[in-house]
Amino acid sequence: MEKITAINGKEQRKILFRLLSYSKPYLKTMVLAFGLLLIATIGDILGPILIKIFIDDHLRPRNLEFEPLFTLGAAFIGIQIMNVLVSYFQLLKFQEIALKIIQQLRVEVFTKVQALGLKYFDKTPAGSIVSRVTNDTEAIKDMFVSVIVTFIQGAFLLIGILIAMFILNAKLALFCTLILPILFFIMQTYRKYSSLIYQDMRERLSQLNAKLSESLQGMAIIQVFRQEKRLRKEFGDINENHYKAGMKNIKIDSLLLRPAIDLVYFLALIMILSFFGITSFNSTIEIGVIFVFISYLDRFFEPVNQIMMRLSMYQQAIVAASRAFKLLDETELAPAQQDGENRPIQDGEIEFRNVSFSYDGQRDILKNISFTAKPGETVALVGHTGSGKSSIINLMMRFYEFERGDILIDGQSIKSYGKAELRDKMGLVLQDPFLFYGTIKDNICLHNKSISDSEIEAAAQFVQAHAFIEKLENGYNQQVVERGSTFSSGQRQLIAFARTIAANPKILVLDEATANIDTETEEAIQIALEKMRKGRTTIAIAHRLSTIQDADQILVLHQGEIVERGNHQELLSKQGLYHKMYLLQNSSLEKVEDAV
Repeated sequence: MEKITAINGKEQRKILFRLLSYSKPYLKTMVLAFGLLLIATIGDILGPILIKIFIDDHLRPRNLEFEPLFTLGAAFIGIQIMNVLVSYFQLLKFQEIALKIIQQLRVEVFTKVQALGLKYFDKTPAGSIVSRVTNDTEAIKDMFVSVIVTFIQGAFLLIGILIAMFILNAKLALFCTLILPILFFIMQTYRKYSSLIYQDMRERLSQLNAKLSESLQGMAIIQVFRQEKRLRKEFGDINENHYKAGMKNIKIDSLLLRPAIDLVYFLALIMILSFFGITSFNSTIEIGVIFVFISYLDRFFEPVNQIMMRLSMYQQAIVAASRAFKLLDETELAPAQQDGENRPIQDGEIEFRNVSFSYDGQRDILKNISFTAKPGETVALVGHTGSGKSSIINLMMRFYEFERGDILIDGQSIKSYGKAELRDKMGLVLQDPFLFYGTIKDNICLHNKSISDSEIEAAAQFVQAHAFIEKLENGYNQQVVERGSTFSSGQRQLIAFARTIAANPKILVLDEATANIDTETEEAIQIALEKMRKGRTTIAIAHRLSTIQDADQILVLHQGEIVERGNHQELLSKQGLYHKMYLLQNSSLEKVEDAV
């Protein structure tokens, strides 16, 4: 885990201002909410003054006439009722603003995740990303709902109380202001140490989500290889670290939040009572003034306590926002296309021209790759694991950016085409197909309304998937659970084939697409693929050489280089690496047949 450093005051202010910028579209609602907040604060300040008037002007001199007492009582009750109504509406408005802001922020973070390049996902656990989209944005919501309201209301109330104190007794009010530097020191100390603790907690929570996500995705492997104990221990260790970070947070909260503020409150109360006690030796003291000062002191520390308690939420929100903004500012984006005319892909001719590529910028995975796939031709890529086959596909699909050499389609750089045009004209079928939660029909058309039900069924028939689909209880409306786990690997692959055919691509990319299909189904698929390849340029990765013997051109890769090229018979006659691979696979097949 990377070293955690505290977010300093300047960085916190920068993050706060960036968060507040999200409230600009709701400025009118914010002004209304703050106006209601101001009215509620004035009501809080007027309440003790009315009680002072009752004590000093009516109770102590026994001036108990009905009309003025009724007016005071009605005013006091009216202010309390008004406070309740105003507080309700201002809280409602602040909640509405907060939820809209978080809604916008979550959409921005999710949109950014979709725009990131695969290189970012190679180095970032999925659970960590989920944590930023969910947990971190939820912490930010709490700040808008509770923290800002409490801070603003507390500021209004503190200013109002100080003004009222100076009007009643300027000398005593000046004494009371001496506690402000103490309170400021406590807040700064808490901000300094809690920032580091909350960053640690957020990172531990992110690790918990990452470990949970990994365990859920690999549950079958965990159970088969009896890895439950090891995973429990790893999860328990991360959970223990999260617990320790939480305990640090509780300790600093227990010391610097309410207890420290309560100590300052008692010192201030002793100071006020001592002042009135000493003053009473030389002059008379109005009981109402004593009541108001003690009441104001209590009301003064109430928002201070609220602010200190919310300071914990504020620190969490700032740390969470820094993590969310770090994702939003991530520069590891998916490869961008060059600005220019929106040219269409006509023929689908593909040319790799001296392409070299490295994932880490240090070791080349591909070295001077050059080949041409004519329209309608099938070019097969073969080679041992790590030879660079999948990297060629990744670059051609624009999953990763390349800087050396160029990839051309119809004589133009692949970078000059619009991303939508590339995605529309290139169909990809992976060895491990991914199915979305929904129906089979949704997974074939991928919610493309331009693809009709008849076209969906025709695509399924084309790849021999219709036979098993129509036997399902709900046919094409059969529900697909997460990742299609209720279907066999072969059935998932057939649905993926149908998805590609329904899109009618100009260029077909197959990454060992028949690996998970049984022999009988594979024969049917080979017939379908032969029809699919007509009029389409096909790039196919193959581990089983029997599936690409009819390819127009076979490229043999070794350690990132093309070491042999030609058709099946030409490569066999060379008796090179391809010939060795062919003999090895055939001998293995013969052994299996003999065993059977």
